[in-house]
Amino acid sequence: MTASTLEMALSYEHANIRELAEPAHHPAAAHPERRHRTDWFYAITAQHLAAAEDVLLPQVRRLPDGAELVARYVVNAKDLERNLRYLKGRQYGDSRVQHLDPYDVLRTIDRLLTEHERLETDYGHQLSEQLDAAEVNELTKELLEAEEIAPTRAHPNSPHTGRAGRLAHRWWRLADTAWDSAEGRVVPAKYHVHPKRNSALSHYLYGTAMPETDTPAAEK
Repeated sequence: MTASTLEMALSYEHANIRELAEPAHHPAAAHPERRHRTDWFYAITAQHLAAAEDVLLPQVRRLPDGAELVARYVVNAKDLERNLRYLKGRQYGDSRVQHLDPYDVLRTIDRLLTEHERLETDYGHQLSEQLDAAEVNELTKELLEAEEIAPTRAHPNSPHTGRAGRLAHRWWRLADTAWDSAEGRVVPAKYHVHPKRNSALSHYLYGTAMPETDTPAAEK
């Protein structure tokens, strides 16, 4: 059976987050000239989690055992966000987390990412089974658009779902943007500069034309 646009998008997002996570595992990742790569991973992951909570979880709640599925997702998201903050704190010299072993933090993040991917893959499949193709496509579009205005930092102690969660995400986006600017932190201010936003998948999901590329002239 062909994967839905939602399943494709989630799989693509997971792969990109994993790719962005790789530099954070480098022994020299905390050096000032390298830590912007971890910032990028942290920001993209935080935005994806917030967008999924705002867009996907309301639909997941309508599935059989939906309340339990949502609760399971939020527990994972909070743990992941907490460890992302530990990772950033370690690299920026936060005295409150310097006692933590960075390799233990990364191992925990890797484990939580694996669980996160499993949950979203399962939920994406279930939603694709329940909704018609047009609804799935619209949900996918809403998810990608929500990522563009989501907070760029993790806030594990804030509301994650419902109206309170959506309002918290909007407020934190404003606050995060201000702090990112103050810290000179490298974050995805505009998604179009990130390769995933110019990918063939994004053009397929949005129904936009692929950009023209130079092709070799035909041999005579």
